[in-house]
Amino acid sequence: MRGEETAISYLNENYKRFSSLARSIWENPEIGLDEKFASKAIADELETAGFSVEFGAGQMETAFVASWGEGNPIIGILGEYDALPSLSQDATPERNELVSGGPGHGCGHNLYGVGALGAALAMQQVMMETGIKGTVRYYGCPAEETLTGKTYMARDGVFDDLDASITWHPGYANTVWANGSSLAMNSFKVHFHGIAAHGASSPHMGRSALDGAVLMDMGVNYLREHIIQDARIHSVIKDGGEAPNVVPPNATIWYYVRAPKRDQVESIYKRMLDCAQGAALMSGTTYDVEFLTGCYELLPNPTISNIMLEKMEALGGIEFNHDDMEFARKLQSSIDPEILEMSRQHTLEMAKEGTTADDIGAVLCENVIRPSDDFRIMHGSTEVGDVSQIAPTGNLLTCCHPLGSPGHSWQITASSGAEIGFKGMDYAAKAMALTGLELMVNADALDTAKREFAQATGGRTYVTPLPDGATPQKGG
Repeated sequence: MRGEETAISYLNENYKRFSSLARSIWENPEIGLDEKFASKAIADELETAGFSVEFGAGQMETAFVASWGEGNPIIGILGEYDALPSLSQDATPERNELVSGGPGHGCGHNLYGVGALGAALAMQQVMMETGIKGTVRYYGCPAEETLTGKTYMARDGVFDDLDASITWHPGYANTVWANGSSLAMNSFKVHFHGIAAHGASSPHMGRSALDGAVLMDMGVNYLREHIIQDARIHSVIKDGGEAPNVVPPNATIWYYVRAPKRDQVESIYKRMLDCAQGAALMSGTTYDVEFLTGCYELLPNPTISNIMLEKMEALGGIEFNHDDMEFARKLQSSIDPEILEMSRQHTLEMAKEGTTADDIGAVLCENVIRPSDDFRIMHGSTEVGDVSQIAPTGNLLTCCHPLGSPGHSWQITASSGAEIGFKGMDYAAKAMALTGLELMVNADALDTAKREFAQATGGRTYVTPLPDGATPQKGG
């Protein structure tokens, strides 16, 4: 396609600039809805390049939408930039916490946001040079780790006019998410309210909110036997009282419930609320439910996935040098061999039949890995799923950390501030830019993607999982 060399050259020439920006965000990690440095840094780059930038999407201070160009097609590029708590780490292969208990980019979102930025700006360069018509839209999406950003942005309709969206995520294998999905999810807290009393001399005068929370969790534990196999429920008691000799007047239990389909989550959620009601009756307490967020399952688009894979194969993978490999080997030595082997087997299972261990590499993945033809579900959740229920969406992965690195780990924080992370980010930016440009000029491919999307959704309109009046909450 005319202009592809321009996009690649632009990203090559600006490699140090984007790497420096990703490193700067890595050095200033911020958790969800606090990403003031990161969101401003990325938005400033877009505004300087001539994009119109509007902050405050979805009632979130650090969310923004940036647009350049005019008319259709409108191609959206999703960017994230939130860090994780307690994962502070230097860019070294040994554990070296920079700030005690501080946050760190243990999911590589410093790379995610800047890689998406590079793709948007590369697309703009080609469109200006060649006269391609259309609109490039960058979405600054905060708080992915709490599954908040895109869900609240989707509720407010900022994705509704997209013709297609593309995104990526740091990973190990260079591949596309073509034949897989993620779990839909609800996140909610149940607050029980009782009556305080002396735990020894007058317990009969009290009503324990903690009893309510514990009884609810007992009910939910029994419920687990009678829900679908692929559903998952996790809980923590956030508040259970202050001292054993005081009957706790307040207690809070926080749940995630996940399932392969949105309607399955809703069904299980209703049954969990019945457990709350029963627990309140048994404990003589009252309760209220605080719904934090929810999301849909990911809906992959075959046409966009195939275009992404073609562009990645044309780019030819990633070349890591001796220093990159040595850094990765030392980092990998901190990982339990059993976990390493599990990761190797998982990567092979996700790859097309016939892929070998040599193909995927032992330390860093340099080749492009064709995804398995079998449909698989990732047992985590992402609110990219909500965007994929609104517009045809493609998602790619690139190698940014060593094989075996656990998700949300200090090893990934180290990799995300190092050259291996930046090289994976650069490769992702190129693949996304070329994919976006193809969708701009190839009307037949875009129409096919839309037909696939309409068939997959059955023509239904997206309905937010959020209840009326829900507002984004920090930390949850």
